[in-house]
Amino acid sequence: MFSVTKYNGTIEEQYEQVNKQLKALIEDEPNQIANLANTAALLAQFLENINWVGFYLYDGKELVLGPFQGLPACIRIPIGKGVCGTAAEKGQTIRVEDVNHFQGHIACDAASQSEIVIPIKKKGALIGVLDIDSPSTKRFSEADQKGLEQLVATLTEQL
Repeated sequence: MFSVTKYNGTIEEQYEQVNKQLKALIEDEPNQIANLANTAALLAQFLENINWVGFYLYDGKELVLGPFQGLPACIRIPIGKGVCGTAAEKGQTIRVEDVNHFQGHIACDAASQSEIVIPIKKKGALIGVLDIDSPSTKRFSEADQKGLEQLVATLTEQL
């Protein structure tokens, strides 16, 4: 099982600790870009076996690349296209064990083999998505999904 590094305990306890660190990192900071950038950096530091983590922000028409850690990425993603666009359209987390079996997958990095995308919504309005890729298939578990959804909820409070 993959886990968050630097912390002890179960994966759930590790996510709780990262969530506390995120709260301390972004509290009292009103700038959305600064908070997204620090969140991406925090996740890149603590998640094992990932090759990209970042945000796509909704501009009212499509998703546009925001703060991230990793190789250069696709700049614009239409709503309903790829994993990010589909998660944004459906308003729900999508966890893909093998991106090669996701119809319409957008391959920004050929090394990515699995992906998780969590929509970011505030007061019902789409703000964007958190996107995390891994070079391994089946990287993201249900525990990862729950932990990352909680991190997004913490982040959303500050946006």
